[in-house]
Amino acid sequence: MHKATIDSLKALIVAMIVLLLACQLFMVPGVARQSAETYADLGYLQTPGIIVAVLFLLCVQVVLVCVWRLLSMVRTSVIFSDNAFLWVDVILCAMVLATLLIGVSMATLASANVASPSVMLLCALGVVVGAGLALLILVLRGLLRNARQLQQDLSEVV
Repeated sequence: MHKATIDSLKALIVAMIVLLLACQLFMVPGVARQSAETYADLGYLQTPGIIVAVLFLLCVQVVLVCVWRLLSMVRTSVIFSDNAFLWVDVILCAMVLATLLIGVSMATLASANVASPSVMLLCALGVVVGAGLALLILVLRGLLRNARQLQQDLSEVV
């Protein structure tokens, strides 16, 4: 992979992490506060909502940091090492946790009977997309394992 491509991806990752951090610090609490004021009977969901939203965004940031590390490994041509599997496993765990957070949020909103059908549909979409991405990461992990084995076999022949 070209150095310019990796550097561009890393710059985008930095921008995404900074924007997500701004959302965690300013947007999520502000929206939660405004929603609690608008719907006073649901004020008890303000703090749990903030916690779940911040944790979800933290999962996204963890994935971005792991992708950064994997890009660094690609750049130095050590992507077929055991260390790469650690970063892929962390991505997989973060994806599963994010999907569970969406599912718990969906169940909470449904049990409180406060979500519109469109919000419930978006939550269901989030669960399906999260599960699909987690399965995709699992498949890509298997491909990485196979590529590492092929590289080891080739290095023994040469």
